[in-house]
Amino acid sequence: MPSHRHIIVAAAVVTSLVVGPGLAVAAGTGTAGAPAHPAAGAVPAKPAKSLGDIASSAFGTVRSPAEASVRQQSKTAKAQGTAAATANNSLAVALGVYGTSARSVQAITWINSDIAPLDLVVDWGDGTSDRFNGVGTGQGIHDHDYAALGQYTVTVTVSDGNGETTVNSVTIATAGTKFTPYGPTRLLDTRDGTGAPAGRVQPWAETRVKIAGNGGIPEGVTAVALNLTVVDPTGGAGHIIAYPGEETRPETSNVNYTPGQTVPNLAIVPVGSDGYVNLYNRGGAAVDLLADIAGYFTSSEAAGYTPVGPTRLVDTREVLRHPVSGWAPISLGVAGQAGVPAGARAVALNVTVTNTQTDGHLTVYPGNAPAPSVSNLNFRSGQTVANAVIVPLDASGRIQLLNGSSGWVDMIVDVVGYYGDGGSAYVPSSPVRLADTRNVEGGSISSQGYLYMGLGVDAPEFTGFVLNSTVTNTQTDGHLTVFPDPNSIDRYRDGTYAWPTKPNASTLNWKAGETVPNLVQADPGVNGIIDFWNASGGNADLVVDLFGFYMNR
Repeated sequence: MPSHRHIIVAAAVVTSLVVGPGLAVAAGTGTAGAPAHPAAGAVPAKPAKSLGDIASSAFGTVRSPAEASVRQQSKTAKAQGTAAATANNSLAVALGVYGTSARSVQAITWINSDIAPLDLVVDWGDGTSDRFNGVGTGQGIHDHDYAALGQYTVTVTVSDGNGETTVNSVTIATAGTKFTPYGPTRLLDTRDGTGAPAGRVQPWAETRVKIAGNGGIPEGVTAVALNLTVVDPTGGAGHIIAYPGEETRPETSNVNYTPGQTVPNLAIVPVGSDGYVNLYNRGGAAVDLLADIAGYFTSSEAAGYTPVGPTRLVDTREVLRHPVSGWAPISLGVAGQAGVPAGARAVALNVTVTNTQTDGHLTVYPGNAPAPSVSNLNFRSGQTVANAVIVPLDASGRIQLLNGSSGWVDMIVDVVGYYGDGGSAYVPSSPVRLADTRNVEGGSISSQGYLYMGLGVDAPEFTGFVLNSTVTNTQTDGHLTVFPDPNSIDRYRDGTYAWPTKPNASTLNWKAGETVPNLVQADPGVNGIIDFWNASGGNADLVVDLFGFYMNR
């Protein structure tokens, strides 16, 4: 009988998002109108991590101490002589500014003064300011919402009644970022020395990919969309960890591999302050690594993200009634279909190949461009493989898909979102593991059951989550589908929820015994809950890592 498991992340406000109670088993009926009821008691997920903690890694603080404040005196105070000019020797202000959402900040001031009351002006650097008369010494808290993403200098000025002032300032960037399509272009190929010295990446070693300032990519890039491919591992199994340069390596994974397997996965990775992304080979095999860029994020107004699915755009098994021949591109109109409007600049897809006759690869690229020397997914004869894809659209809203093999393949394309005018801003965070059902006794997801994750409950400002989902300990062939849950969290709590209807879409596919990852840009829907559905004939374990989130304010 199917079952569901759940993780709830309460999300009343950005700074107080709490993971809890954890994972709980529920026996499902699979019968419409007779939903399962959550079992009493919950088994804590490991490690417990609040979304508030995750957000704090993204919403950094910029500080300037009181010692950095600059004293100024009016002409009147100077004319009165030294005694009057030094009457308020302690006058100083410290300033700290930190992000509270994609476009919002909070300034904290700490004022020292021998004289009170004081006047305080906070200039936000966007042409607006707030004035506070009659304030005292100590701490003050001041909130501000920026109309646009960008970099701003926040300046505070404190004045006493004798005409003396002190000024302090910091330059900050909004936490939110937007997307600029780029490529697709290969930045790294360890087989031929593109982007790094030629040579396989050894076990427990890493290579680095230069992002900021590489080619036409500007300095100041905050995150990058990379398609990572592990080529022909020699030795044991393992996985690749992508993380920002100059930062501590996380306990997450982006691409899992087994001996002899060539496997891709899309990753949206924060870029380090040094402009690099590190790729660490955590496993027992020497591997070659490829990295192809699809676009980058900066703290400026560009293309925002809007989730629209998942919605099936095309399945060549149904539309063409025959597979796609080798080295033959097909052109596919996306704008105006599946919720993607005209004028969209890029589209987020999940692309699957099946019924493959020979080994090969698939390349997805803009409709008006020649085929680039990159790949989005690699396959072997007889294999069904899926991968997340972000691809720029041409002016007519089209893309092309090239079957890079000598045999026939079928292609399935599901739309999950698009980048264009308006939309939500992306906030990259330090990678963190949200769930691992292997750490919970009886935690695997049963056949045709699902895990629901309340990542955006009571927080409609969160419009999407960038997750890496990995399925392992698989018992039969199957696929995973990730989609918004139609139930509210209250309906789960009181047992009145309805069994969800799985959409005709897939996120990743596997064979019995395989471990398969795939990035998913998950839509929390109107209820803030995301479902992970095990569409197979046996149990499967699920690992979910979070890399960032989208916000509409």
